[in-house]
Amino acid sequence: MADESKPDVSSVVVCPARGVGGVVRIPGDKSISHRYAMLAAIAEGTSRFHNFSAARDCASTLACVAKLGCEWKRVSEDGAAEDSAIEVRGVGPRLKAPVEVLDCENSGSTMRMLSGILAGQPFRSELSGDESLSRRPMARIITPLTQMGARIDTAGGRPPLTIHGGPLKAIHYRPEMASAQVKSCVLFAGLFADGETVVEEPIRTRDHGEIALRAFGAEVDRAGNAWRIMGGQRLLAIEAHVPGDLSSAAFFLCAAALFPGSQITLPGILMNPTRARLLDILMQMGLKISVAHVEEHQGELVGTIEARGGTWKGAIIAAADTAALIDEIPVLAAVAPYTESGLEVRDGKELRVKESDRIAAVAANLRKMGAEVEERPDGMHIPGGQHLHGAELDSFGDHRIAMAFAVAALRAEGETTIHGADAAGVSYPAFWEELRSVTRE
Repeated sequence: MADESKPDVSSVVVCPARGVGGVVRIPGDKSISHRYAMLAAIAEGTSRFHNFSAARDCASTLACVAKLGCEWKRVSEDGAAEDSAIEVRGVGPRLKAPVEVLDCENSGSTMRMLSGILAGQPFRSELSGDESLSRRPMARIITPLTQMGARIDTAGGRPPLTIHGGPLKAIHYRPEMASAQVKSCVLFAGLFADGETVVEEPIRTRDHGEIALRAFGAEVDRAGNAWRIMGGQRLLAIEAHVPGDLSSAAFFLCAAALFPGSQITLPGILMNPTRARLLDILMQMGLKISVAHVEEHQGELVGTIEARGGTWKGAIIAAADTAALIDEIPVLAAVAPYTESGLEVRDGKELRVKESDRIAAVAANLRKMGAEVEERPDGMHIPGGQHLHGAELDSFGDHRIAMAFAVAALRAEGETTIHGADAAGVSYPAFWEELRSVTRE
């Protein structure tokens, strides 16, 4: 990568590479960090989280819980800034009514999951977001929370949301679309409901919310794809180490896959079975992966991943795999032209309503790089065996698109410029620096 690559610039130039190699310490998992911060706010006592995500999205969650009366601070250990931790002082189940709007900025996770907690509070709160978040659908949480007794005002099912919280009743909710955020939202609301709340998913999704609830002392039961929680349970503060984010690790794993003989080591990575499907797919596609030093931290599995590039084959991602890989599909698609047989993505309508329309964004950027792409309503088909050239690309304000095409550019002919590259900070502020450190030009 060129030296122009800085974490605080809006455009980054990526040069072709000969390979990648080295050790990358991936930041804390964003999904877990969100949930820990929210549950710590309604727990009794002060929680401490090591390796809490530095993503802008998680900073949005911390800012919102602070406006709800929960003080938080960063504390250094042994005088080293890199060993800092986050402490959140919980106030128990009843939060403080906010005196201003809760700005979720670009974080749909903040808005969707925090709404479940706010629905059970005896006050009115308003949640807003930036232009991108204001286009994202919220009906998927409004429907169950309304059934539980909350009143939510919105324009067309999109942000901003005004939540009139109060006493909630338990429901048995069967969402039409599988979503871990919706599941967490309803289970969090279930803490404040009278009776047992059940969320029954069409297919299994990430279970970080359920594991976090148990870590804080709540009883959460599972039978098949149904999760149950009794209202009225009180949470207790915890100390936890947040595992490295596997979705962020995906960019470096795919970079290694592009170059036979490349090797990447990623210590302390989340190995949760509902997330580790990515590793299965990458191994099927030819990446050589081994996992060592597996441990359990607060119910989550953590291990060290070592990956070596080999033959890069294609794949079909559909149904449950699409739901499991929804955050990793952009980078898999961006590097799909380099595979032998290409990539086909099905059942991915959810990709249309993320931070950007990720199907359209991937297709637009790949075409600028000279690739053939078939864009479909719920997915795409990208033939393999293609050669890409450098181009002027757009992140579309989407962190995963920016990082995905940085990886694709490593094997392109000529330099690639990614505009709006600072979007990477939404989930991975140090991405450009880390990518440069492992790139062999």
